Amino acid sequence: MKLSFKAEALSGSRTIDVEISSLIVAGWAGRDQHAIEHHIEELFAIGVPRPSSVPLYYRVAENQLTQASRIQVVGDQSSGEVETFVFRAGGELYVSIASDHTDRKLETHSVALSKQVCAKPVAAEAWLYADVAEYWDELVIRSYIQENGERVLYQEGTLASLRPPSELISGFAGQAELPEGTGMICGTVGAKGGIRPAPSFTMELFDPRSGRTLSHSYDVEILPEVA
Repeated sequence: MKLSFKAEALSGSRTIDVEISSLIVAGWAGRDQHAIEHHIEELFAIGVPRPSSVPLYYRVAENQLTQASRIQVVGDQSSGEVETFVFRAGGELYVSIASDHTDRKLETHSVALSKQVCAKPVAAEAWLYADVAEYWDELVIRSYIQENGERVLYQEGTLASLRPPSELISGFAGQAELPEGTGMICGTVGAKGGIRPAPSFTMELFDPRSGRTLSHSYDVEILPEVA
């Protein structure tokens, strides 16, 4: 999947075209193992299978990546999750944001399939990872949903609660660098008020030191679920 990003670095900004041929979703990527186990037990109680390992690297078709402002889903039981998205281009690691949009009904049958059937929206802007790596834990991810006609804060938290990209990359690739052509979605924070569907989703990555923000919004069109 060919994506184009406006890449910002301390040295300036430019547009980069990236061919993503392998997409990874890093699940169960939190740092607090007790909290992860508690969440696994909560989901298991409602029928979601336990992960075979933690973290767990789900492969998703690269053609599910999209920078469009609208996606289509089957049925009304899917929802978005804001996550950082890292990729390597021209020998440099970049960070953007993506939504691991997931079919919650299918999730009780197979987490891997529930991720595969939904598009993965990604922003059209990115930052040079080296510019924020030193204070990575201070960065904030957040999302908003449209609910009852109002914009509602859905997720918010610092990246300190999640494993850093270097650890996730090493765990997946067995080396320090993410291979060219590989994109990785790197984990999320809890939903305020519980996971639920919404007709639109806005996600942000905020840098409190510079005051800059990466953002992307998309609408969700529901297709009928027929037998």
